Amino acid sequence: MKFFKLTALACALLAGPAAQAADAASLGKELTPLGGERAANSDGSIPAWDEGGALKPGWTYGQPRVDFFKYKDDKPLFTIDASNADKYADKLSEGQIAVMKAFKNYKLEVYPSRRYCSSPDFVQANTKANVGAAKIGADGWSLAEATVPGVPFPLPKSGIEVLWNAKMKYVGVGLDMKALWIMLSPRSSGGDWVEAGSTQAYYYPWGKKGSHKLSELPPVEYHTYFNYTSPTALAGQALIVSSYLNKTSDVFYYFPGQRRVRRMPSYSYDAPQVGFENQYTLDEPRVFNGTPDRFDWKLVGKKEMYIGYSGFGMYDPNVDRRKVITADGVDPKATRYELHRVWVVEATVKDGVRHVAPKRRFYFDEDSWSLMAAEDYDAQGKLWKMRESFVIPVAETGSCDNPAFVQYDLNSGRVLFDQAGMGAGKDMSWSVEADDPKFKDAFYTPDNLRAISDR
Repeated sequence: MKFFKLTALACALLAGPAAQAADAASLGKELTPLGGERAANSDGSIPAWDEGGALKPGWTYGQPRVDFFKYKDDKPLFTIDASNADKYADKLSEGQIAVMKAFKNYKLEVYPSRRYCSSPDFVQANTKANVGAAKIGADGWSLAEATVPGVPFPLPKSGIEVLWNAKMKYVGVGLDMKALWIMLSPRSSGGDWVEAGSTQAYYYPWGKKGSHKLSELPPVEYHTYFNYTSPTALAGQALIVSSYLNKTSDVFYYFPGQRRVRRMPSYSYDAPQVGFENQYTLDEPRVFNGTPDRFDWKLVGKKEMYIGYSGFGMYDPNVDRRKVITADGVDPKATRYELHRVWVVEATVKDGVRHVAPKRRFYFDEDSWSLMAAEDYDAQGKLWKMRESFVIPVAETGSCDNPAFVQYDLNSGRVLFDQAGMGAGKDMSWSVEADDPKFKDAFYTPDNLRAISDR
């Protein structure tokens, strides 16, 4: 697999304060305002970054998002599948190639690359202020300081810095998924789909407009509320999670049969999620979720790679979800792949710590810092799972986000989809103001979870 060396601008952070000041000045010039390389690649297959954005004005909630995408009439350039994957191997991940060979529906419809991901002016200013000032904690993994909302490390020099860039990318103060389906394909021996209807909300306390020192805020990455609406065995179960910048998450779970809220201290990391037949762990949502302290994070370099970009089909609330997510993979008509530069980070479990996937590899979009794909390896070093997400421009925030993801298990042959309202009948929405009760701290308490749980 071909990787690119770190750029001279990225490495210059090691040279001291003067070099850091020069590098801060490069943001918005040689680099994009968030730290991507502004220029095209050598053959132009990846274009220069376009600060004009990708959405036409006039969108309002309820209208199809793709209708306002400037490039919705683009046509595929070519298709990559199992028959020609070797030809494009240097632009694919090991996981993508393995999934192509194992799942017959998995194909990459490759479109012209469009580089448009950015953020509001105050986020760009905070990102520039973070050069040389944002800090990883003394433990080597926590986020100790940054000016937010903003990218903490636009010129990263370590894998953990790249991960925190993804975790702290600007998406407003909250995301409301009014309806969504978590889907898990049947076992290879037969049986039914596992499908759970639910609602979910994320709240990012540091995402409010303006400029704030992270050290002066509560050390919270996000709060989330999740409530099952189906099937009967799960309906009424609900939970709140507080994911922190410097310690393991707090989880409180409501069990309707007991009519009580219980603290779940071990419901994190690689613990299996309730109801999904050991196919879905707590740290797999959104490609990686939760506390990163069990791994050492190595920055490998950069790579040109086909990733899920402008994938509005994975967020369409009005499609037939069973025709998009199949046991043989995702319907290629619902996806769009483009060639982009990605940061590559490898995570290896620390000595004395256990995890079901002792080694992982992650791929981060250079323009949005979205975590686009991951590969998990088992204890024998064999490729086990591949996850990928689908980035879209978000009208509400002026930035990009990528909650929808699909996971392929190469051992069981099963496909899992989560974190978007695709096929659920109601679109998801992002907010930049904290007017909704779900975007306030008081919503995420055990007492409130009990109060709003009615079964």
